[in-house]
Amino acid sequence: MYKISEFSELTGLSKETLRYYEQEKLLEPAYVDPSNHYRYYDDGSFFLAALLQKLRNFECTIQEMKVVMDNESFKDLESLLERKKTRLEEEVQQKQQKIREIKAFIRSGQEESDT
Repeated sequence: MYKISEFSELTGLSKETLRYYEQEKLLEPAYVDPSNHYRYYDDGSFFLAALLQKLRNFECTIQEMKVVMDNESFKDLESLLERKKTRLEEEVQQKQQKIREIKAFIRSGQEESDT
């Protein structure tokens, strides 16, 4: 069992984030000492923390994370990640289009200054 400070160091999640995830019922401690309310996490919690950290890195919302954690279904996780991937691909295309527009605008300015 790991105290919250140890678990925070192991996972890279801040103590505040761990408390927030507990509040949101995303990642609850394996044990809370009733006498001092210290939170303790176990090795199983480590896997869930790593998953939550990945989901946040993939810009998943708390609500999306809750759906994945509540359903405990790889299919739901895969579906969510596919939607995120599609959205990111669309954003990349939009950014590439803006880059092309900027380049064209710069070229047109250069052509006018050359004449």
